[in-house]
Amino acid sequence: MLELALKGSKAYWTWVVALLGVIGAGFVLYLGQLQIGLGITGMSRDVSWGFYIANFTYLVGVAAGGVMVVLPYYLHDYKAYGKVTILGEFLAIAALVMCLLFILVDLGQPMRGLNVFLYPTTNSVLFYDALVLNGYLLINLVVGWNVLEAERNGVHYQKWLKPIIYISIPFAVSIHTVTAFLYSGLPGRGFWLTAILAPRFLSSAFAAGPALLVLLCLFIRKTTKFDPGKEQIQSLGLTVAYAICINVFFFLCEIFVAFYSQIPEHMDHIKYLFVGLHGHGALVPWMWTSMALMVIGIILTVNPGTRKNETTLAVACALIIAGTWIDKGLGMISGGFVPNPLHEVNEYAPTPWEIGITVGVYAIGALVLTILYKMAVGVKEEVRA
Repeated sequence: MLELALKGSKAYWTWVVALLGVIGAGFVLYLGQLQIGLGITGMSRDVSWGFYIANFTYLVGVAAGGVMVVLPYYLHDYKAYGKVTILGEFLAIAALVMCLLFILVDLGQPMRGLNVFLYPTTNSVLFYDALVLNGYLLINLVVGWNVLEAERNGVHYQKWLKPIIYISIPFAVSIHTVTAFLYSGLPGRGFWLTAILAPRFLSSAFAAGPALLVLLCLFIRKTTKFDPGKEQIQSLGLTVAYAICINVFFFLCEIFVAFYSQIPEHMDHIKYLFVGLHGHGALVPWMWTSMALMVIGIILTVNPGTRKNETTLAVACALIIAGTWIDKGLGMISGGFVPNPLHEVNEYAPTPWEIGITVGVYAIGALVLTILYKMAVGVKEEVRA
């Protein structure tokens, strides 16, 4: 099927070449970081996870969000999702590739990443995070490729894939649950020390992942001969509506617990994010923007009139993606580290080096997604013809 990715219009190849150029620029910046060290980043003694891990955390949610099409189609036989299931699986693959790359660039010496497998520490959450991330990536590669190949040949996928598909569902939940445990297992960080962190991660994942899939489906319909289907897009939009409502509700629960119980370790982090602390408030406008974007997204997706209008649905999905990225990316990381356990404020901001390398990683993800979707859409068009 790879030959399908080698056939395309001038616009397709222009896009691919542009992505390769961005990847090359990002790689040059990464070589500079590799030579100089993580001192080029905005991280410090107090903030040891930064922009890379923020994007890693968010993209794990995008990958996990793919289960919202896999579960109804394979487990509940919701046949309408047959058109978009492969798109969700391929989106998960691209997101997981970026997740692993963000971990790689976050390591001062990338070869040290092998120590997780060479010297496994079974009581470390990081060990299990590495297992589920790589395992879920492998599962999606195997399932996605074989299901698409079977569809191209006009046959049912092999029976041995069924157990692997069922296994992929708890794996999708586990990748984000284990990622949340990386944070909530740190007793010195009051903002993360909450049992509801994993549910918060999952609710935002089930909003952001399907929201991005909706935008991709609309783009595919506009630029190719394959139509993912109106019913499928509307069903995904409804999923986004429920998930983003639950996500905001969980956050409000955190607000109530922190301020009603007057827990300083928890209140100070939220104060820093939304009103500033000790004269520092770099993230205040970002966080209020995030809340506004998610609330507008809720209004547009919950209201049947605006949700059924694909233009306003696309706007709502874009707002929700941006809002959840700020909340779970910048807010979750900086909010957990600032203030430090001594209640001192040492703010973090990504440097141009970090932003450039991050853009390069996203370009790799976009290239992987472009190639996978080119194959998927090519097969769909062949079958239809």
